[in-house]
Amino acid sequence: MRSRHAAFPLFAVLSWGVMFPVLASALTRVDALNLTTARYVLATAILLALLLAREGLAALRAGGRPVEVVALGVLGFAGFNVLTNLALGHAAPQQIALFAATTPLVTQLVRWVRDGVRPRPVLLGFSLLALVGVGLVITRGRLDGLGQFGAGGLLMIGAVLGWAVYTHGASRFTGWSPLRYTTLTAVAGTAAMLAASLAADLAGWQHLPAAADLVAVAPQLAYAVIVAAVLAVLAWNTGVQRLGAADAALFMNLVPVTTFVVQTVRGYRPGAVELVGAALTIAALVAANLVTRSRAATTRAAAPVPVAVTDRPAVVDPIAVVAR
Repeated sequence: MRSRHAAFPLFAVLSWGVMFPVLASALTRVDALNLTTARYVLATAILLALLLAREGLAALRAGGRPVEVVALGVLGFAGFNVLTNLALGHAAPQQIALFAATTPLVTQLVRWVRDGVRPRPVLLGFSLLALVGVGLVITRGRLDGLGQFGAGGLLMIGAVLGWAVYTHGASRFTGWSPLRYTTLTAVAGTAAMLAASLAADLAGWQHLPAAADLVAVAPQLAYAVIVAAVLAVLAWNTGVQRLGAADAALFMNLVPVTTFVVQTVRGYRPGAVELVGAALTIAALVAANLVTRSRAATTRAAAPVPVAVTDRPAVVDPIAVVAR
């Protein structure tokens, strides 16, 4: 059963691994914020149509949690996507993908802060090792390359933190369908992106794309909207609900692998230090994930078996049944 559920986050991360090179090519014609806004205006329109068709007008209500929905939408959609697109202007797609792969570890830290689930010291050690690997890829092992870590790295740290909070938040909406959670948070995030984009255009910090520019990036935009935004995010939130935030986040390790493969096919030839750094990052993240999974398995095995109560009728929680 879990292997079948794993198909959802697997599809999402493979889609995102391809997305980084796709978006990088589009940024040569359209500014990062305008590109992100155009992408999610279209994606949110599709999501709204799907939600209305499947669940009706009632699903548009925030269910007494409007502040949480808006905050998660701004962090997850606006925060992650805008910061990632801006970071692509300062670093190569494969470097950005390695930062995205630290999401599982950052999610563990978010759980620690929000739920009091403290990560083991070995996980923190692996996180530092993963960052060393990222540093090797970005600097290519040269001290004079540390400057390249600056803007792009800082932007991606913020992006990953926003996505980790969003991923953790999805696990707290068990009474909602993945489509409803995705759509309502997308509406909030897109509204924030639209406001920021209009302000930036009016201030002259960027330029409203011409029709010719949008036509030129139409193939990239189509992939980014339909595959990477609508289908992938729906699949991701479905995986989070069925596997849990921590287990679903493990699949982010495949993002840099996918991006490196795409870049290699396109003609990029990584140096030896970059390969060592990428291997170090991925190995550290995989090791951390294995530690997390083994600890979870041990905890489940050690859990006491509940004693049946026979003198009163069983009570079935309908929400729990639907969540399963």
